[in-house]
Amino acid sequence: MNDLDPLSPNSADSQRRLLVALALAMVLTYAFTTFFAPKPPEAGAADAGTQVAEVSDGGTPAVTPPAPGTPPSPGSTLEGTGAVAETPAPPVRALDLRRTETHYTFSTEGAGLTAAVLQGAKMREQQHLGVTEGYKLLFGGEVPPPPQMNLAQPVPAQPLPLAVSIDGPTPLPANARYAVDESVAAERGATFTARQGPWEVVKSVQWPQPGFEILYTVQVKNTSAQPLTGEFKVHYGRAIDPANEHAPSFFGGMGNLSHASCHVGEEKHKLAAEDKQPDPETLRGPVHYFGIDQQYFLSALYPLEGALQGRCELVATAQARSVVAAFPLTAAPGQTVTFRFGGYLGPKDPDLLAVVPGPELRTAASLPASAYAPPLGETIDYGIWAVIAKLLVSIMKFFHNLTGNWGVAIILLTVLVKTLLLPLTHRSMVSMEAMKKLQPRVEELRKKYADDRERQNMEMMKLYQEAKVNPLGGCLPMLIQMPVWIALFTALRNSYDIYQEPFFGPVWRDLTYKDPTYLLPIALGVSMIITQKLQPQMGDPAQARLMTWFLPIIFTATLFNYPAGLALYIFTNNLLSIAQQYGLRKWLERGQAATAPAGGKSK
Repeated sequence: MNDLDPLSPNSADSQRRLLVALALAMVLTYAFTTFFAPKPPEAGAADAGTQVAEVSDGGTPAVTPPAPGTPPSPGSTLEGTGAVAETPAPPVRALDLRRTETHYTFSTEGAGLTAAVLQGAKMREQQHLGVTEGYKLLFGGEVPPPPQMNLAQPVPAQPLPLAVSIDGPTPLPANARYAVDESVAAERGATFTARQGPWEVVKSVQWPQPGFEILYTVQVKNTSAQPLTGEFKVHYGRAIDPANEHAPSFFGGMGNLSHASCHVGEEKHKLAAEDKQPDPETLRGPVHYFGIDQQYFLSALYPLEGALQGRCELVATAQARSVVAAFPLTAAPGQTVTFRFGGYLGPKDPDLLAVVPGPELRTAASLPASAYAPPLGETIDYGIWAVIAKLLVSIMKFFHNLTGNWGVAIILLTVLVKTLLLPLTHRSMVSMEAMKKLQPRVEELRKKYADDRERQNMEMMKLYQEAKVNPLGGCLPMLIQMPVWIALFTALRNSYDIYQEPFFGPVWRDLTYKDPTYLLPIALGVSMIITQKLQPQMGDPAQARLMTWFLPIIFTATLFNYPAGLALYIFTNNLLSIAQQYGLRKWLERGQAATAPAGGKSK
């Protein structure tokens, strides 16, 4: 072939046809890409549902993931390579769930609580009132009520309460984004789902009954083709305002500390900011419950099927308390591991804590009537005074049921204790009156044996024995009352029954809080001085002045910051003592007049 042959590829016609064909191809390509080709996603469109393929497992290229919500099927390319299917993180949103007892707010970031605000008049923070506010209330003024109790105040930069995480070779962060199952009725609870890495986590929170209990279920599924192990963690933290928290002290008041708490094995652990961190080994074993233990309120979770082998981490700073319960996790490919917890977020009412889990929760969780009951009642900690404190609370409950007022119940408790101790106090007062008559002879012995203290004491004891009186008998009633006072103080510090309960009037609105007007402690001090004045004065004048003035002043100063209920008890007890002392004196005087010789004068 030569260049003159029109069919030759080297001919001029062939060259022109080639150029025309190339030009047409370029035009068609340009038209297709301009008018018919799919448009690229706009910026931000990936968050609205576009799936993202990632590189996982040491650099294995990711494959196209399945549709959202569809876990990889067995035998699929995804499972075979162990690659991770990721759906785009759902946007962060808040979910408000309002119940009669509590208003809950969840965040889809971690599917944890951002608020659990208790409702009701008693479900409030304890109000701190100064003297000015106290007298303002006394004269008809108004003071804003304290805020409602919030049992789930998140700690900044920390996992939310009820958030879960997985530690191990394939971790799951506590702030994973969850999608909300909109098909679940809000009045029954909420269900959240997250898929990240090889894990698919479904969290369900249910309220099977009116009250403060929750049913918390977490299903963890291994969507990879490899067996996975790790440590499953449940977080519960609570932010603390140091300005509103103080430790109990002798002159500083009763305190209102919150503790990070966990019952592991046979021991309950509590940690506040100033406490020593417990040995980590003591926090390892069967976990019965864990949570935040506040003075009158509790937020706690417990394994539904009984104590679960694991460990706890307690953290307490001035601004936060937090507890992490960790449990071993092993999941075969495609296996779903379920953790079920019961929860209680409410007041430390002994009647409510005693029946946890309640019958409705047991029904919802398909638990038998003999299901495991966590020892939540022990969070009402009366310490070594538990026996007396519980007895006092039971008696006050009885009187409260009769009168409907806890202040009146405390007064009736005082009358009851005083009546029970009447034989003892009567003998003590009679002994003190007899001691008073011996005082002139005692003074003679002091002067006679001023240089021989041993002989002086011997002669004085002989004198007491002959008169059949006990020089320490006057202190016995007070010594017996001391355990009652301490136990009552302990009961007021821990009993939710009396918390936020008023006596009367606009001031004494909370018998577990100090009297902001200080009227009750001052009245107590005055009544104590009168009591001392009525009693026969023993010892030297300096000692008598000490007992008459110094002791009441110390008591009054101490009671300034103690619960008004305790001041009410001691004040009532003093009034009864004054009446008893006055009546005894009159009775003795009549007895002396009756036995005095005719025409004589009783002294």
